[in-house]
Amino acid sequence: MSHSLGVRQAQKQKTRQALLDAALGLLEEQSLSSLGLREVTRVVGIAPTAFYRHFRDMGELGVVLVEEALGSLHVMVRAILAEQDGAEERIDRTVAVVEQHVRRYPLHIRFVARERHGGVRAVRQAIAGELDRFAEEVAAALKSQPVSEGWCDDDVRMLAELYVDRLVTTAAALLDAEADGAEGAAEQVVRVARRQLRLISIGRRHWREEHQE
Repeated sequence: MSHSLGVRQAQKQKTRQALLDAALGLLEEQSLSSLGLREVTRVVGIAPTAFYRHFRDMGELGVVLVEEALGSLHVMVRAILAEQDGAEERIDRTVAVVEQHVRRYPLHIRFVARERHGGVRAVRQAIAGELDRFAEEVAAALKSQPVSEGWCDDDVRMLAELYVDRLVTTAAALLDAEADGAEGAAEQVVRVARRQLRLISIGRRHWREEHQE
């Protein structure tokens, strides 16, 4: 009995992942709000009614795609920021991680970039929630660094949001550069991202709470 149950669970998980992969492929050229579940189930080769064994609706499927897209990225970035190396080294490694993530999961990143302000509320909220958690984790890592001594929590959070915003913007720019195919375009995006993060880092070293308005 337990063996047959395990087989069924494995098959269910396989079908669930197939639905996610099919949807992601279809979303390369359209928004989630325009994608019907029948299109997805047709690709997978299952009846439309079978979709509901795995997801309540397309919105829930989209939320899972968001988790796939961003979940591992902010864990890696947080680990880099927690390291004790200098700011330059941390910036270089952070940008490299984002670049690798985009190259490895381009469809996931394109989905997030499109749906961040898209028409499916549950997915917008999921993206905002992931980015909020990302900022919280980055803020915790920044707070532990000596250069943050004397900073109030609100300022550390503001700094973390600047970093996260730059990383998200960089990821979207890398996607566009890869799509354009222009020679050196991706390298230029990486150079600009490093310079922007270094500028933020320089400003950080000179910021003091008494300079707030």
